[in-house]
Amino acid sequence: MTESTTGAGRDTTTAAAARAVGEPVAVGRLEAVCRVHQLAPDAGAVGVTAIDKRPVETAVKVARLGLYADVQADREHHGGEEQAVYAYAQEEADAWGERLGRDIPAGLFGENLRISGLAVSDAVIGERWSIGEAELEVTIPRTPCATFARRMGEERWVRRFTEQADTGCYLRVVRKGRIAAGDAVAVVMRPSHGITVRDLFVGPTPEQAAALRDGRRAGEWELSPKAAREVEQVLAR
Repeated sequence: MTESTTGAGRDTTTAAAARAVGEPVAVGRLEAVCRVHQLAPDAGAVGVTAIDKRPVETAVKVARLGLYADVQADREHHGGEEQAVYAYAQEEADAWGERLGRDIPAGLFGENLRISGLAVSDAVIGERWSIGEAELEVTIPRTPCATFARRMGEERWVRRFTEQADTGCYLRVVRKGRIAAGDAVAVVMRPSHGITVRDLFVGPTPEQAAALRDGRRAGEWELSPKAAREVEQVLAR
């Protein structure tokens, strides 16, 4: 494993080789970059929430802990290197809009990136996205919480979001840089295990968990601490 000299996180020879072969695996579009508009009062234990994200018109720098000038109020459960950036698909947001009979504008779900043309909730754990000057790596799904439910004001929201399993995904920052709405989102590396964010959310099978563990041990890919714990829990049953 080699260290990235320009980025905020680790790089691997596997990822570098995948980039060297040329064409991206898939390409989408960054429709909006969102960061906190204001902290809002919240009934939860923290007392405030930073879920009110809204699009910005200019390029934004993304670094090890996320977007410049963005914050997380509940840092016990949000943020950190493995959850530095949250992405959601435009197509999945549109589907929610049809189900709920309301608009789902960029940032309503608390996402930093609204992306079209990629199945974000079906991204493969560990795949790499090149966006603008930055490179990001898919880590884990979003787990809906009570703050999200209060934000949406929809009946049984946590249960409905969980059952649909269109979670979007968290990403860590491999290479820092500036990103902006309109940038291409190029999947430049996709691990061979094929296990997706959705698979991890609904619960990986023992076979999937073993594949993730074995590849991690062989140095073929990394797993976030939360993903690694989920894998070990499945294998311990």
